[in-house]
Amino acid sequence: MEATMPKTALIWSFFMAFCSFIVIHVYAEDSQMGYRQFSGGDYNDHLRKLQEFKASLTRHDSLSVAPSSIPPSPSPSLIVPPTGSASPRVYRVTSYGADPTASRDSSDALAQAMADAFRGPTEGFLIDGIANLGGAQIDLEGGHYLISRPLRLPGAGVGNLMIHGGTLRASDDFPADGYLIDLSPTSSASKKEETKKGSSMSAQLSSSSYNYEYITLKDLLLNSNYRGGGISVINSLRISIDNCYITHFTTNGILVQSGHETYIRNSFLGQHITAGSDRGERNFSGTAINLMGNDNAVTDVVIFSAAVGIMISGPANILSGVHCYNKATGFGGTGIYLRLPGLTQTRIVNSYMDYSGIVAEDPVQLDISNSFFLGEAYIVLKSIKGVANGVNIVNNMFSGFDKGVEIVQLDQNNGPFKEVEQVYVDRNNVRGMNTKGTVGRRSVQGNGSSWTVDFNPILLFPNLIRHVQYTLSASGTAFPNHTLRNVSNNRVVIESNVAAPASVFVTVDQGVAN
Repeated sequence: MEATMPKTALIWSFFMAFCSFIVIHVYAEDSQMGYRQFSGGDYNDHLRKLQEFKASLTRHDSLSVAPSSIPPSPSPSLIVPPTGSASPRVYRVTSYGADPTASRDSSDALAQAMADAFRGPTEGFLIDGIANLGGAQIDLEGGHYLISRPLRLPGAGVGNLMIHGGTLRASDDFPADGYLIDLSPTSSASKKEETKKGSSMSAQLSSSSYNYEYITLKDLLLNSNYRGGGISVINSLRISIDNCYITHFTTNGILVQSGHETYIRNSFLGQHITAGSDRGERNFSGTAINLMGNDNAVTDVVIFSAAVGIMISGPANILSGVHCYNKATGFGGTGIYLRLPGLTQTRIVNSYMDYSGIVAEDPVQLDISNSFFLGEAYIVLKSIKGVANGVNIVNNMFSGFDKGVEIVQLDQNNGPFKEVEQVYVDRNNVRGMNTKGTVGRRSVQGNGSSWTVDFNPILLFPNLIRHVQYTLSASGTAFPNHTLRNVSNNRVVIESNVAAPASVFVTVDQGVAN
């Protein structure tokens, strides 16, 4: 055999020859004794010898092979790393020099980590113009970091990124109008960073109508140090704020402006850290959550101190499982303020209004249901242009102190409600407060030819009855003719042609148009 024979062929020839030797040897023994099984001891012995022989063949020094027969190694540029060998996209801020003890300013280190995440590898796009960062994470590593300026991504047009796991505190010279985490890059910074990503990427980023998509802020404690706000989300899509504690803000704990589908869940917000009955409650200021966009959701959130718990000025939002005891109504506070007259489109369900109520300006398509109002918290419908349309306030519980406070009230300082359609306030459970609704049921008894039923104590809107049903039940042998005579000033008058002892049962409705 030539020395230049390929090494693999040479090894295979030796291996096959040895196997043939074993088979022939066993057959020779069996031919003298007749058929017998190959014993376990013989088998193990031969197997050991075979393995030793194979090992000797695979040693580099066992054969002399001509160098020309060995194929050249691939150049480094051709080597493909095994799947999963790429470094993970987790940017740990301490590796950038961030101080996890808050003894010194970590603004530069955190900004560099965010910049590297922004410039990291991408995997195509989410919505058109938003580059997919592939689930990159900025890990705060459970540290406590002092910052003197808002944390921003250096440009717009990225998504699928998480910032999580630590505490951020504003320094004493933090901008009073800033936010600890600000998802609103400046236009100049955006253009600069887009250029770094390449001309084709830049062209696609500039086509997006949103700044960011699918950014997750999770497991964070944000201390604004009475210098500005906590989180700002501007013109972004599908942002998640989960398990955050935001405190000591003076403007907004969370601001959401334009864009849509920001989800805020399992979080706690308060200007001052308290659990109620705070001596300084009268002086609470700021807004915990300010929704100035549409299609957002606030779920399982506690707001424990602020002048306004949640301010909403965009349509199609939903609040569920919200507990507001931010500032008592008696001290001038508001739990939820709906400031979008004429296009409310808001649902407030399964929530807990704790001494702080709800105000809705010119509500159109508003649902408040299955919620609990404690401490004489109530709902105010505030007239701006006198419109209330498509309002459901049903299946709630109200609890008070028997001081005559009404569960639903009208603010008509700007003028009366003139357009009232499809407003339904009914089926509320009331204790210690005065019931108000758009549906009334009352009865009177008397001996005469006229019966008047006054619904003013229970009807919400003044001088408005659109539908009446009544039953007159006469006693004795009298069988009077009777009719509905008048429904003005929320009073129903029934008259008969003859005097008779009778009971009159009346149901009225304010919200159903004729």
